[in-house]
Amino acid sequence: MKEEERILCLDHYEHGIVVHALNALRNDLIGEKRPTDAVDELLLKTIDAPYQKHKRRSHHEAR
Repeated sequence: MKEEERILCLDHYEHGIVVHALNALRNDLIGEKRPTDAVDELLLKTIDAPYQKHKRRSHHEAR
């Protein structure tokens, strides 16, 4: 069965918070000498997430 994907829409500020929180978690895990594989993958996905351009209506387009 195919896994469902979740899409999160974050602005620049929220994206930064998520990246910093994941990095802090990673640093804590490293300090405790625990594996960081899952956090590393999620951090890379978050950093490399594509931007989505907002579709805007033309002011000439009928409503």
